[in-house]
Amino acid sequence: MKYILLFALLLATGTLSAQKIEWITMNEAVAAQANNPKKIFVDMYTNWCGPCKLLDRNTFSNKDVIKYINANFYAVKFNAEGNEVITVANGQTFKNPGYDPAKAQRRNSSHQFARYMGVRAYPTVLFIGEDGNLINRVKGYKTPQQMELYLKFFGTDLWETVNTQEAFNEYFNSFEPQFKT
Repeated sequence: MKYILLFALLLATGTLSAQKIEWITMNEAVAAQANNPKKIFVDMYTNWCGPCKLLDRNTFSNKDVIKYINANFYAVKFNAEGNEVITVANGQTFKNPGYDPAKAQRRNSSHQFARYMGVRAYPTVLFIGEDGNLINRVKGYKTPQQMELYLKFFGTDLWETVNTQEAFNEYFNSFEPQFKT
């Protein structure tokens, strides 16, 4: 009987963990990418950002979003005003020299990595290629269906073939979401 309960507990734990995005640090993603190249999806957030919390609650908890991100990206949750020190694929190191621990839950200074990536609004999602270079950034809150459009555009290599605004508009206007609400 003990073994059945233990098995049921392990099964339930596995099921629960499978229903969350497998967030890792930027340093872990860069290391993983060196061994197994895969695009990196970065959620640039701040602790005080209301739309960032909505993105967590409504979009990053969606089963279809979770499944797609976990299958196609190394997922990174990065506090754009935090004090994490990171080293990216080209060897550059970024930190937040102006970080104030007393302001950890309020507005703080911007992290060097956020500035380097051109992040000026929160939330912003970054898509980074297998080579470690920025593919593009997407600003603002997105519903699961809106996020799906970008996940599929940058998660595949479709973005490499769409080289005009007109071509992107055609993709955007003809896109039919598959993710459930």
